[in-house]
Amino acid sequence: MNDLADHARRLRALPPSCGSVRLLAVDGHAGSGKSTFAGRLAAALGGAPVLHLDDVATHEELFGWTDRLRAQVLDPLSRGEPARYSPYDWTARRFGPPRTLTPAPVMLVEGVGAGRAAVRPFLAGLLWIEGESEASWERGRLRDGPGLSEFWDGWTVAERSHFADDPSRPFADVVIRRTPTGYAWLKGPGPTAVASHIVTVGEG
Repeated sequence: MNDLADHARRLRALPPSCGSVRLLAVDGHAGSGKSTFAGRLAAALGGAPVLHLDDVATHEELFGWTDRLRAQVLDPLSRGEPARYSPYDWTARRFGPPRTLTPAPVMLVEGVGAGRAAVRPFLAGLLWIEGESEASWERGRLRDGPGLSEFWDGWTVAERSHFADDPSRPFADVVIRRTPTGYAWLKGPGPTAVASHIVTVGEG
């Protein structure tokens, strides 16, 4: 089923998970299409805020950002307070001016590792974008061009190591598969009952 509006309605009906917020993670391999999907889902949710993990990670901490994410985003939202974080500038290699994320009924956190163990206790649902790692990485390389080839060489090693130690897909409530007409929502392998509220019988 490709009707994002229908899925958005179900997501809004999930119980809050992070203070008053229903926090949804969109995870998957780099280059799998997470940002595009998250943007479309956010629009279907009426303009839900999206936190991109590219704004939280750094060259030195590709996956070592969990303490910063919790202190700046997750803990404040859990207390019903606005989150305040400084997005990382990948060109200047430094953090930029701070931004504020005001609690909303539904918010998205998008990026590789969004569904990792340290984040899952704050999530109302974990959505995994299906895509084989090597093919996804190749799409990412083509998207970013030869100038970032060296970065991608290091990234693929780091991502492979991250998911080996802290996988997200086994805990996904929903697996999102791209189709010629949109997205198919399939029941994920996650052990929670969240998927039954997001994916109806026949969609998975």
